[in-house]
Amino acid sequence: MNQDNSQQAVVRPGKVYLIGAGPGDPTLITVKGLELLKRAEVVVYDYLASPKLLKFAPKEAEFVYVGKKGGVHHAHTQEEINQMLVDHARAGRTVVRLKGGDPFIFGRGGEELEELCKYGIAFEVVPGVTSATAAATYAGVPITHRDYTSSLAFITGHEDPTKQGSNVAWDKIATGIGTLVFYMGIKNLPSIAENLIKNGRDPQTPVAVVRWASTPIQKSVEGTLATIAEVVKEAGITPPALVVVGEVVKLRDKINWFEKRPLFNKRILVTRTREQASELVRLLEDQGADCVEGATIAMEPPDSWDELDAALARISDYQWLVFSSINAIRYFFGRLREKGMDSRDLRGPKVAAVGIATAEALREYGIRADLIPEEFTGDGLAASMVAQGVKGAKVLVPRAKKAREILPDTLREHGAEVEVVTVYQNVRPKDYEMVREELAKGDIDMVTFTSSSTVTNFLDMLGTDREKLLAGVKCAAIGPITAKTAAKHGLKIDVQPPVYTIPSLVDAIVAFYAQQ
Repeated sequence: MNQDNSQQAVVRPGKVYLIGAGPGDPTLITVKGLELLKRAEVVVYDYLASPKLLKFAPKEAEFVYVGKKGGVHHAHTQEEINQMLVDHARAGRTVVRLKGGDPFIFGRGGEELEELCKYGIAFEVVPGVTSATAAATYAGVPITHRDYTSSLAFITGHEDPTKQGSNVAWDKIATGIGTLVFYMGIKNLPSIAENLIKNGRDPQTPVAVVRWASTPIQKSVEGTLATIAEVVKEAGITPPALVVVGEVVKLRDKINWFEKRPLFNKRILVTRTREQASELVRLLEDQGADCVEGATIAMEPPDSWDELDAALARISDYQWLVFSSINAIRYFFGRLREKGMDSRDLRGPKVAAVGIATAEALREYGIRADLIPEEFTGDGLAASMVAQGVKGAKVLVPRAKKAREILPDTLREHGAEVEVVTVYQNVRPKDYEMVREELAKGDIDMVTFTSSSTVTNFLDMLGTDREKLLAGVKCAAIGPITAKTAAKHGLKIDVQPPVYTIPSLVDAIVAFYAQQ
């Protein structure tokens, strides 16, 4: 009897990680939650889990949106979600179930895990910052305070509609708990206030309602139990929002830190490449801005590396290696690495950088700039090199395919032998329509430009509609060259920093709005 010795593939057991994504600010996810997200093969995420978290998952991961919006718009039923987790895990996948807030506080996390238990599927739970504490904290309300209260209750404002009666003991919580925080209570806010008053709570008890807590679009209103329903209606507050009831709300006047940041409620369109936008976005968001990343430029390698390869083969012949952008540095050293070379192969020429940020980028590759001009522009760099003497010097300038000629032309005029090599090229990004769509909404306050190419590409995207799309929008430029390009195309620059760096640009924007 013949035996089949072939081995059948064994499906390894999958596992589900139920992770609290926090209240909305993606940086509030726990360290453990973030590390597990980076290993996910499938990410099943909710409406209240920040989409920005998805970029931390592997690119090859499968993403499944299962959000429930407003209690009626459900991408999937809870039963479908439960089955989805089971199916993926039984197929041997590592599943991250990403839920807004904390999965065990009105998040139905327990129900999902009960389903996994039926099938013997392994799981772990990672707690998250619940929206109740976040809403209070980001609205400047300490939900416990020994001068006001030492008791606290989290209560759902929207119970299961199929239940016979309410599980909320209104007669107990109305006067027996100091601070009350209601989840999902906007729709039923009038009846919540009525029940509390009916059961003995003072109608003048302060109340705060916080929408989209911890995000740049957070909105908070205050009132009393007697007035809050009307206040919320007049302010147009809709879910998701939390309701905080108690004397601690009085402290909001003193410690409302989040909404007092200088750029809070300012929506700013950042027009850098996606690779470069992170620092500018981070600094603007630190000041409270709601940033829209509208890439106007995408970068690609040159059509051919022949020019650079030939220059690298004779690198010791050059007296100067000149970098006028961070992009040029990254592509230059990327090619150097591909050829099996590193910074040691650059011994010989001195290295010049157009500014501090460019010099710092060089340090990442073990290179210290020998020259940084006082004025961080191509003109300033050229002037500084000429002042040191460049007559007869061989200069290598790795740069974009299309760039201003002021630097190489000035050096040539003063006797240098300049060789310009293309190390990258700017192209239009694939999702450029998003920029037009964001401007069309009419809620962009400012657009930032960090190079002449961001200006020209941006205006090309807008086409003949640019006046309409830019009506009322302020413009910020990182320096005089960028501002000059903008003016040439009819744009009025409202903000320009004295020092041509990203931090200085942010400082100038903050100062601009402080004067408004």
